[in-house]
Amino acid sequence: MTSQPSQISAPAGGHSKIMAAAAAAATAGLLFLGSGLHPIWWTTWLFPLPALLVAPRLTRRAAFLAAAAGWFAGTINMWHYLLAAVELPLLLAFLFSALPACLFGAAVLLFRRFAGTRRAWCAAAALPTFWVTVEYVNNVASRDGTFLNLGYTQMNFLPMVQIASVTGLWGITFCVLIASSALAAFICSKGARQGSRMAAATLIWLAALLAWGEWRVLRTPTPQRLVKVTLLASGVGTTFPRNDAAAIGLLGDYAAKAERAAASGVDLIVLPEKIALVSEAGANQGDALFSSLASRTGAAVLAGIDRGTLTRRFNEARLYFPEGGKAVYDKHHMVPRAEDVDQPGTSIMVLRQPSGTWGMEICKDMDFPALSRSYGRAGTALLVVPAWDFTLDAWLHGRMAIMRGVESGFTIVRAAKQGTLTVSDDRGRVLAEQDSASVPFATLEALAPVRHDDTLYSHWGDWFAWLNAAGFAGLLLAGRAGSSSGFRAPG
Repeated sequence: MTSQPSQISAPAGGHSKIMAAAAAAATAGLLFLGSGLHPIWWTTWLFPLPALLVAPRLTRRAAFLAAAAGWFAGTINMWHYLLAAVELPLLLAFLFSALPACLFGAAVLLFRRFAGTRRAWCAAAALPTFWVTVEYVNNVASRDGTFLNLGYTQMNFLPMVQIASVTGLWGITFCVLIASSALAAFICSKGARQGSRMAAATLIWLAALLAWGEWRVLRTPTPQRLVKVTLLASGVGTTFPRNDAAAIGLLGDYAAKAERAAASGVDLIVLPEKIALVSEAGANQGDALFSSLASRTGAAVLAGIDRGTLTRRFNEARLYFPEGGKAVYDKHHMVPRAEDVDQPGTSIMVLRQPSGTWGMEICKDMDFPALSRSYGRAGTALLVVPAWDFTLDAWLHGRMAIMRGVESGFTIVRAAKQGTLTVSDDRGRVLAEQDSASVPFATLEALAPVRHDDTLYSHWGDWFAWLNAAGFAGLLLAGRAGSSSGFRAPG
């Protein structure tokens, strides 16, 4: 027996246009609130619903345009950031919204193919599997990694964030999209048995998942070790000296501020990324300056500098120990255009300390889960991260870094100039935070738990993304089979 579409009557032309415009406006409004630099997490769960509900009642062209227009209008909340902070050309800002809008429109058409048939499960899975696959391909192919993945919209909803320890970021995106997709598929099935079973199973599964997430947050084991940390970074009036005289002067200013802030006794001082560009001779002077600071304070000192020339340089995090010696980590992932002359690193830095295992990354490295997974597999318990944000993205970029701690099971101490100073645990909780973007200079002192959580994601990697890709491929085959057996979507 072939699947038969339900009797979904198509409205007249004028009503069809009104319906499409209303769906586009509702999708845009919900996405505008649920995405961008400061998303409202619960609206992200709802934004696909208007476009999905009207899709079976519209022609394919109208359904695609309603969905695509909704996405495009909903993501213009990022244009000021892209144009003013990142300084993208207007055409690229336009494509930032237009290309995903077309993909979202295509996903809605896939939902439409199955909606109102006896394949409610296929309809519900269409958007989530497609979108997770798109996000994963973008992570692999793009120099921006996971930047602006839908999963980051849930950072204020900790029970949902916990699934990242099993599936990575991909599981969060899937859950957010399956909720509205399942509801829309159920409504379009008009109470059919399969649609009711699918909706009930989805509801029970999401409820169980959130209950487990809440339990995981509440049962966080007490850490055996705590490290007292001091973070420092500049904000308003930040400079980036490119000659040794000015650079050493700024490094000395940081050292003096750090010594005063650490007067009460600390274990670790973390300064931001790219404090200055220094030559080899300047780097040696900086080494002497911070080695002396570490010896006087009895604290390990992490400082981020660029070493080299204007046309060839290394973005480094240098960690100086009180007993002498240093560890140097080179940044792996560079900001497109702004850091094209920086030479990428190729290895991680794992340090066995009395308090536990430490690791080091730099700013944009945290946009790429694979690098942090390497630290998770190495048993890292504390990751120290110097960074430099774009002021406007302080919250979002800081939370993206926090997600890596949940995925791979470690505490993160992150000092970002023109951003935020944060200490977060392996459950994604912000233990201490200080704005550094709106003040001339910021300091934060906190206790950082040194604890490693051996997560499934750190060992299995992107298994869930691959599962979604396989599911999406299966849906495409099912759609083709439906067409060849006489199935046609309404309209």
